[in-house]
Amino acid sequence: MRIAVTGSIATDHLMVFPGRFTEQLIPDRLARVSLSFLVDELEVRRGGVAANIAYGLGGLGLDPLLVGAVGDDFAEYEIWLKAHGVDTAAVHVSGERATARFMCITDEDANQIASFYAGAMQEARDIDLRRVLDGRQRPDLVLVGPNDPEAMVRHTHQSRELGLPFAADPSQQLARLDGPRVRDLVDGAHWLFTNEYEAGLLLARTGWTREEVLDRVGAWVTTLSAEGVRIDRAGLPVLTVPAVPDAPVTDPTGVGDAFRAGFLAALARELPPVAAARLGCVVAATALSTVGSQSYRIDRDHLLTTAERAYGTAAAQELAPALDGTR
Repeated sequence: MRIAVTGSIATDHLMVFPGRFTEQLIPDRLARVSLSFLVDELEVRRGGVAANIAYGLGGLGLDPLLVGAVGDDFAEYEIWLKAHGVDTAAVHVSGERATARFMCITDEDANQIASFYAGAMQEARDIDLRRVLDGRQRPDLVLVGPNDPEAMVRHTHQSRELGLPFAADPSQQLARLDGPRVRDLVDGAHWLFTNEYEAGLLLARTGWTREEVLDRVGAWVTTLSAEGVRIDRAGLPVLTVPAVPDAPVTDPTGVGDAFRAGFLAALARELPPVAAARLGCVVAATALSTVGSQSYRIDRDHLLTTAERAYGTAAAQELAPALDGTR
């Protein structure tokens, strides 16, 4: 199964605040907030949702096609991605703007405050999937991840026009997208990905009920942080998969992307949704224990050991064939 991953490619600047954000907020002064956090640590890491997911897919033995826009500072990052199994031939390089920047502060309760500079990502709207896919193996799925809003709409429309199944993952861009655009991005998706907060925001933006969303997508996958994952499908029982228990928490950045990589890799190997969610949770737990979105290592034995501890021997055995191609 060939997966084209569209979305952001960025550099992450990750900082750690040795305290709690909530202790710095004065309830009756929230209308005028002016805060500065003195941080103890700074990590500069490779990131961006599309690149993070592609990294995980590459490590799991797939050959994902990364589709996004970067600056001319991308050369070293590109070498890294290629070394981890990612096809970067469809990445657009801007001659004017730098690669996008994600800046995030995490407190001791794993709460985060972040900002994102789009940079070259603004030019992703100029990427034509028809031209990108011309002469290449036709993908079996296009993931439309958070990106320049016009790019997200264009990639969704072109997936429909080309008859390509697509997954909708609006993620952080739900805060920027209006109702008509969100409805457009979701309608007809084979898979819809959100976290629990984004699920509520999506319903508010679209004006749809949960049932109306499910009438328009194949399945809705909602990550629930430490509670695991819920998969909703119209007319079928809800599927729930718990998270890996007692997973060490080092840095939550990119954990959702790691989940998506594991989930999609399992689907690519024709595993059922529950098994896919379990692999997603196992990969997410591995990513959670490292700093940065692409610092975790895909190790078959480690993943299977984690899966057996979390879900039992039979579940681990079910996942084993899906991990035979890990790098």
